Amino acid sequence: MQNELSERAKTTLLVVLIMGCFLSTLNQTLLNVALSNLMDVFQVDAATIQWLSTGFMLVNGVLVPITAFLMKRFTTRQLFISSMGFLLIGSMVCGSAMNFGLLLTGRMIQAVGAGIIVPLMMTVILYLYPAEKRGAVMGKIGFAMIFAPAIAPTLSGFLIEYFSWRWLFIGLVPFVMVVILLANKYLMNVAETTKVKLDMFSILLSTIGFGSILFGFSSAGSKGWDDVTVLTTTIIGMIITSLFCIRQIKSKDPLLNLTVFKYKIFTLTSIINVVITVIMYADLILLPMYLQNGRGFTALEAGLLLLPGAVINAFLSPVTGKMFDKYGAKPLFITGLVFIIISIWGVLDLTSSTTFLYLMIRTIILRIGLSFITMPLNTAGLNALPRELGSHGSAVNNTVRQLAGAIGTAVVMTIYSIQSTAHATTLETQQVVHENIRQLSSILSTNDAYLVMLVFAIVGLVVACFMPRVQKIQ
Repeated sequence: MQNELSERAKTTLLVVLIMGCFLSTLNQTLLNVALSNLMDVFQVDAATIQWLSTGFMLVNGVLVPITAFLMKRFTTRQLFISSMGFLLIGSMVCGSAMNFGLLLTGRMIQAVGAGIIVPLMMTVILYLYPAEKRGAVMGKIGFAMIFAPAIAPTLSGFLIEYFSWRWLFIGLVPFVMVVILLANKYLMNVAETTKVKLDMFSILLSTIGFGSILFGFSSAGSKGWDDVTVLTTTIIGMIITSLFCIRQIKSKDPLLNLTVFKYKIFTLTSIINVVITVIMYADLILLPMYLQNGRGFTALEAGLLLLPGAVINAFLSPVTGKMFDKYGAKPLFITGLVFIIISIWGVLDLTSSTTFLYLMIRTIILRIGLSFITMPLNTAGLNALPRELGSHGSAVNNTVRQLAGAIGTAVVMTIYSIQSTAHATTLETQQVVHENIRQLSSILSTNDAYLVMLVFAIVGLVVACFMPRVQKIQ
């Protein structure tokens, strides 16, 4: 297939896909600095509001396993336009939401589109480009994918400060419409479709299994880990997810082909994927909450603090893509994780007087670290697989990332919520002025959550050391 399309046709295809992916990624990260504001608007607590992020990633995680099937059954054009359609409808629902339930419903609809588009794009790259060129191509795509979260916090802060949170969704609508029109005109199909049977029982198992685990972890924030509902849903989720995995291993035509984990490099990159995703998503929620709840900064100021690091991250992506093609994955992963560990170490003792400049420099260090890992991680994992497992590898990769993001965010936010309550109780006994209790407890609980993230980063560094120095491309 890669020889059948001209370079111009490949470029056109990628540009349209990247535009859609940019809007999808922008939408996913647009709410991070808005969560504190939305807590006040809808009168909900931190454990509830994080469902806007967690719920989004859960739908992604449930949908991504199906994408390998969808790409066999439907054309590239059909899948892409459908995903943009869900993003459009979801944005309209969110923009007109009158209560938290409706806002969450809209986010779930948006997530249906986002769940399809990223694995779709990764699989298209496997079809179009040989392994030795994928690093550079993924680096260019990484620029677009990372630039969206780079501008999202600042854009979000600006809209909340001067307009309304509704514009976070209404503003997306015309851009999504333009992408749909361009896709309808220019997007061509990459692979032939075949009539394959969908394993509905596997979908049921994955939905109930993943959903129950996530519900259990997320509910722990408000109910505590010893709550019967939390323990029951988490255990049931783990059992059903195990049944799902067993069914996939035994199936001749699995929904999600787990044999990809027989390849050592793919397994190692998947573990690092979990670590990096937890750190990235948790930081994008924790830091704005510290700035707004603990320090009294506005949403716009929180967004501006995150901007320089994210822009540097985006511009480094094409560079690290070329470095991957030249030097391989191991030195990039180790370098990136060292930067990440230093950046997390720097926020273990935040106070009410930690300077804005210090936090900005620390965030730049974190983003430099992430730029060495994010896109090379995907490329290294997929290069380790035979071509026929490419779409399944992409689906597994994205399932791991979405579930890690959802569960990791839920765990970190649960720790934040539990510790915030505990610190508030302690501060009350110490007769701290009442209006200072919320700010101080928010700062102290942020430090506790970052300590957990440091442990994740160290685990990632240890795993990266087991990566082979030279990777054999399948």
